[in-house]
Amino acid sequence: MREGDIVKGQITAIKPYGAFVKVDETVTGLIHISEFSDRYVRDIKDYVTVGDILDLKVLSIQEGNKLSLSFKSLHKRKKRFKIKLKSGFKPLEKALPKWIESYSEHKNGD
Repeated sequence: MREGDIVKGQITAIKPYGAFVKVDETVTGLIHISEFSDRYVRDIKDYVTVGDILDLKVLSIQEGNKLSLSFKSLHKRKKRFKIKLKSGFKPLEKALPKWIESYSEHKNGD
């Protein structure tokens, strides 16, 4: 097993700072709360429960076969509309068709 590998792991415990994972009989790991989502995570229980089996990315391997794992690296959320506007109505008028197209694609799941 190396950094960057994708592994399956079962959630064995949940703490306020992360979730513990069993990868196999000799390998365990931790998904730190910051590795669940690129958005604010108030409660890890909103993402997983004990017993869940997840695909995870290995961030690092510590002594004793302990892994640092990431959920968000493999399950990134699709970016929402991101259109930068300058001040005034002309930039808005120019950007509006792009915004409508982006919204339609998002709404239709494209």
